[in-house]
Amino acid sequence: MDDIDRAALARTWRQALATGGIEPIEAGTDGLRLSGLVDRLAAALDAEPFDATVGVGVGAALWAADFTDPMVPILSAPVLHALAEASAHPDAGIRLSGLLTGLGQGHQRKVDEVSEQDARFRVLFDSTGVAIAIGDTDGTLVDANPALADMIGIPVENLRGISVYDFAHPDDRDTIRTLLYEKLVPAGEGTVTLDQRLVRADGSIGWMTFAITYVRGSHGRSDCLLAIGADVTERHLLQEELHRQARHDPLTGLPNRRFLLERIEELIADADTDTRTGLCFADLDHFKHVNDHYGHRVGDRVLSEAADRLYRAVHESGCFVCRLGGDEFVALIEPPTDGDTVSLFADRMLAAFDEPVVVDGLEIEISASIGAVVTSLAHADAESLLDAADTGLRNAKRNSKGRWVMHTQASFD
Repeated sequence: MDDIDRAALARTWRQALATGGIEPIEAGTDGLRLSGLVDRLAAALDAEPFDATVGVGVGAALWAADFTDPMVPILSAPVLHALAEASAHPDAGIRLSGLLTGLGQGHQRKVDEVSEQDARFRVLFDSTGVAIAIGDTDGTLVDANPALADMIGIPVENLRGISVYDFAHPDDRDTIRTLLYEKLVPAGEGTVTLDQRLVRADGSIGWMTFAITYVRGSHGRSDCLLAIGADVTERHLLQEELHRQARHDPLTGLPNRRFLLERIEELIADADTDTRTGLCFADLDHFKHVNDHYGHRVGDRVLSEAADRLYRAVHESGCFVCRLGGDEFVALIEPPTDGDTVSLFADRMLAAFDEPVVVDGLEIEISASIGAVVTSLAHADAESLLDAADTGLRNAKRNSKGRWVMHTQASFD
């Protein structure tokens, strides 16, 4: 939003206040100050880290500009939503809701008739679709709005007085404690962001993102934590699905080459000098003939059945089976292992093709050749391990089909 747009928004804001019957007590103080407040809110939307207390300052500044009517926050909110639309920040909507809540709080503190303003502020607090919670510095909820209650599945009145940890996922509670009680609360200022799992009332697991700001008390009020959040479960589910798709073969459902290399790299990272692993690199014999003779539809059915057989043959023993592409498959035998164990798995993989594959009543005989390798993981490289197994595969196919060949570490060091 450029300077011209911000000036226009300030004029719209002023008009909305005037339409509501609100005029500054001191004439001539409004135009310039509203423009400056628009600038402060726009800057806070894109600032890192985000600080919701900027809204508190803007609310107080409105009062200082003689906009003292309790309706000021309510009339301001619809106009200022244009800031979120103009911002490029992905969380602009959530952040603006936090700023507007802060604006209401800052303005509220300046109102003489606290009870009347509490009712006005409650309209904004309760009507927004963004989850809002106010807690004490020990993590106990003092107040919460209906949006948060709906996300958790607990009535608002039952949320007040409980700990924030009561609906946090057990595995995430230590992370939350660290952020709140080793960073935010000791500092007595600032904002932290949480993107964590929550346990809903029905036992289901969701994801919520929260910006939690330390708000200093005034006029006899205690310090508190202001949390602004939203349900981001769908976003996390999409990310998980994209992650799964990027690491699995769409035809067979098996892990793909990328997933295999990542798993090998994990094993290498955790390996000591004596850690050994095994690989069985399998290639279907004469598979091109299946495609040429029966067509690719039948060929895909054969590949799917081959993948299923290989998986069932070795997966229960802890093997990681993947499809590299085409008619090539790999079984990763994770540590600890030795030559005898890898030989046993290679035999099981060959035996998986003892019976023909049946597709649409056709019995199709298939076999596989396998290159096996047993090697140390210390200082190894994932690609070199695959290359070693591939070398054994070429030897197996060169001599005769339907067999496996062990390629020992000594033969390629």
